[in-house]
Amino acid sequence: MEIAKISSKGQITIPISVRNRLHLNTGDKVLILEENGRFYIENAVNMAFQQVEEGFRGAAAEAGFQSEEQMQEYVREIREERRGR
Repeated sequence: MEIAKISSKGQITIPISVRNRLHLNTGDKVLILEENGRFYIENAVNMAFQQVEEGFRGAAAEAGFQSEEQMQEYVREIREERRGR
C-alpha cells in the first residue's frame, strides 16, 4: 500500500514503487478505472495493447492459419508483393 498526497491543483505524485510496477515513465498516460466503487490506475499504453490483443484473439484461426509460422510466411509474401509493385 502506498499513500499519495493531493496538491492544491488536484495533482498527485505516483510513488516510484507503483510507477515501476506499472512500467510508467515520465510523460506516460494513465487510465483511472472505476469498478464497484473502487478506483484503479492502469498504464494506458499497456491497456490499449491488451484490448487490441483481445480483439484479434482467434482471428488467425478463423482465417485458416494453423500456426504462427504460417501467418508470418503469409505476411512475408504480402510484403514481397508490395515491394514488387
